[in-house]
Amino acid sequence: QVQLVESGGGLVQPGGSLRLSCAASGSIFSVANMGWYRQAPGKEREWVAGITTTGGRSYLDSVKARFTISRDNVKKMVYLQMNNLIPEDTAVYYCKLVAPGGMDYWGKGTLVTVSS
Repeated sequence: QVQLVESGGGLVQPGGSLRLSCAASGSIFSVANMGWYRQAPGKEREWVAGITTTGGRSYLDSVKARFTISRDNVKKMVYLQMNNLIPEDTAVYYCKLVAPGGMDYWGKGTLVTVSS
């Protein structure tokens, strides 16, 4: 059974940084692609960043120069380093695991608020 638990959210001023973490349980982490999504108030959930099993990375254009996704297959962790945060980054951030065969697993999210 796969479980994902996000942490690291909080209140930060514009221009600040946060590092989100996603801890995974189960045995398929190393063979699963991982992603970060976010959902702002009143908006649909959107994809933010993804990382493949071999470390290939991709980003939403609006975060490409500011966010970095990484993974540690030994610790079964995925991270999202977020720099130069802006108010538009305010959202609940979710971790997603895409298992071989296509089944998706989601965490419950962590809230990021960017405000002065």
